[in-house]
Amino acid sequence: MTGHFKAIRPVRKLAHKDEEARRVYHEADVVIVGAGILGCAIAVALGNQGRSVILLERSLKEPDRIVGELLQPGGVAALEKLGLRDCLDDIDAVKVSGYDVIYYGEEVRIQYPANAVTGGEEVSVEKSRTDEMRGMKRKRPEGRSFHHGRFVKRLREKAMQNANVTVVEAAATDLVRCSYTDKILGVEATVGGQPDSFFGDLTIVADGYASKFRKEFRKDLPVARSKFWALELIDARLPMPNHGHVILGDGAPVLLYQIGTHETRALIDVPENLPSASVAAGGIKGHLRNVVLPSLPEMVRPSFELALDSDKLRSMPCSWLPPTTNKAPGIIMVGDAMNMRHPLTGGGMTVALNDAVLLSELLSVAAVPTLDDTKLVLKQMRDFHWQRKGLTSVVNILAQALYSLFAADDLQLKSLQMGCFRYFQLGGNCVDGPSGLLAGIIRKPFVLFYHFFSVALYAIWIYITSAGLASVPLRLVRSPGIFWKACTVLFPYIYSELQS
Repeated sequence: MTGHFKAIRPVRKLAHKDEEARRVYHEADVVIVGAGILGCAIAVALGNQGRSVILLERSLKEPDRIVGELLQPGGVAALEKLGLRDCLDDIDAVKVSGYDVIYYGEEVRIQYPANAVTGGEEVSVEKSRTDEMRGMKRKRPEGRSFHHGRFVKRLREKAMQNANVTVVEAAATDLVRCSYTDKILGVEATVGGQPDSFFGDLTIVADGYASKFRKEFRKDLPVARSKFWALELIDARLPMPNHGHVILGDGAPVLLYQIGTHETRALIDVPENLPSASVAAGGIKGHLRNVVLPSLPEMVRPSFELALDSDKLRSMPCSWLPPTTNKAPGIIMVGDAMNMRHPLTGGGMTVALNDAVLLSELLSVAAVPTLDDTKLVLKQMRDFHWQRKGLTSVVNILAQALYSLFAADDLQLKSLQMGCFRYFQLGGNCVDGPSGLLAGIIRKPFVLFYHFFSVALYAIWIYITSAGLASVPLRLVRSPGIFWKACTVLFPYIYSELQS
């Protein structure tokens, strides 16, 4: 069979789309490609609404990845809305209370703000403080970190337990199109090495960052300026337990966070063509040993060095792909197949799970009685594109902007980097605001805009006042360059989020 289905046999409309229809005839309301975080979450959400779902996954073995290991509080809240909160149980997940940012040896704690999300209502910092004064101290939200594969395994188990979902180990190979309308009718796949086809009123592609089908629906490609190289440290001593650690120095950032009782993930950002990681300098291992190891907190170095000697180095591209509206009939692309951001802030799973919540609302039986109503589905996808912006534009822009600052490679960016750290040291709203954005709790792009340019102005103030009196006039002349650099960092990503 080819990718352009010539209507050799039409998709049968069944009076009842039960398990037999999915298993025997391979027909359902929805065919989902990819049983990762988002694919499983959507399958369960739609299945709970009574939709008939076929979920395809190339391999049902427990995944082994080096990202998708930290779930922000906003993602935990979305998991609860989906009825999947117990997927965090019994996987040795670790509570995460915030971040420890270490700047040239100085530390500042960035705790998640007391903006607990209850019933979808955001609670302000001011109200939370008032409650504390009244003796009603509000519990701060928590994230979770874990082995990615264990979490995915639990999500897949939930999908398999859903009476309206059939999970099939199959590798999707092509799309099935109607030769008259060009509408996507389903997918071709191989099952046990044999060709097969699966048909649905709607096909959802959630096949990840290396999507097989992305290029058929958009011309732009993911852009990666660097890679994360990973090590797994055993029984590492961390400066601040139950916190993610961001280590800043002369090079690109290093992340440390516990993913189990005994395991800690180290992610080292390595930009392209880095001289210290060249073959002549000893390659990646040479960079990690000669540059990264000395920059780490002393208590972490023994476990890092041991992992460097014994663990297998793995890498993942740090990709950027702005979101676009789904416009093709019969198919929607979601997750990393449609939108990616630098993994520095750990926002990917939070975006995915919140997208699952929003999609399940927009595609509910009440909103879209039948998913073969292409015109209505496409309208809902336009709404999806814009309604998700409250969270995803914040996560996308913040991830890219923070990476630019944390991987600073010129004097102006270095000034902004220092200004960012000193801003955090001010405490109060200078921590609560940014940490609320990171956590996926504060979903207001203007708050991000406010704090980013507050950092820029504070960086300019530090730049001017930290020099001797004789240097002040020259620094006054140069200071607009710092503000301009901040604009060049932020505005391209804002512009990309305003596109349809």
